[in-house]
Amino acid sequence: MSQHQATPQSIGVVITTYNSPAWLAKVLTGYENQSDKDFRVIIADDGSTDETRQLIERFRDRGILTIDHVWHEDDGFRKCQILNKAIRETSCDYLIFTDGDCIPEPGFIATHRRLAEPGHFLSGGYIKLTMPVSEKITDDDIRSGVIFEPDWLVANGQPKSHKLWKLSPSKGFRKVLNAVTPAAASWNGMNSSTWTRDLIAVNGFNEDMQYGGLDRELGERLWNYGHKSKQIRYSTVCLHLDHARGYSKPEIWEKNRAIRKAVKEQKTWWAENGIEKSRPDSAGA
Repeated sequence: MSQHQATPQSIGVVITTYNSPAWLAKVLTGYENQSDKDFRVIIADDGSTDETRQLIERFRDRGILTIDHVWHEDDGFRKCQILNKAIRETSCDYLIFTDGDCIPEPGFIATHRRLAEPGHFLSGGYIKLTMPVSEKITDDDIRSGVIFEPDWLVANGQPKSHKLWKLSPSKGFRKVLNAVTPAAASWNGMNSSTWTRDLIAVNGFNEDMQYGGLDRELGERLWNYGHKSKQIRYSTVCLHLDHARGYSKPEIWEKNRAIRKAVKEQKTWWAENGIEKSRPDSAGA
């Protein structure tokens, strides 16, 4: 891939959402507070009502963020479909993927831009917050950056643990933790990024996948395609606001595990039911 740009020219951050405007508002405030302002926000909306659309319009009117709202009608859990629509319609050459309940650190965009590399995807980190802490966070807290201080989180009810090391002010310490963590540098839908051309090359997300491993499956196909992954779970993080998970069902997890097992065993990189519905002659395992 040496013929391609080594540095992203146009970054889009793809934020998935579904009827969670209160959380999305906090997330968009976090993107208003980025040190690197040169990016587009692409909201991949899985069928939210007008309340979400009106919230997005309010943020557009503030004039800080450039926002694309990619929407389809509500017909159950169709996250992969709306993500593929976002990929298909964007003009950005590099995409960061996250969720509408994940508040980014101020250096989130800048870090992804700096660490982007041809033939790679970046595997970032997150910290799951408790519901009481999630509800306490205000816009002023986000703008001040205080929510990314471990002491503030603990004082407001977040359990004290090694997971807060991701918020260490020492870049050197974070770099060491990236190197020694036993966690695989897998595709994590809350904080991962790669080149749009490579997402298109593997035909995007597999629309046969529902909740449970759909992000990992994409990363596994990118590996099969020849991509490498870079561990940045300590380089930049987002704070994951708490929420219910009513769409998690055992039978769906079982189906998704079977799909991922086949991808690994057959070394498949092309999603048959992805962005395109017909298979080019050059695609395969």
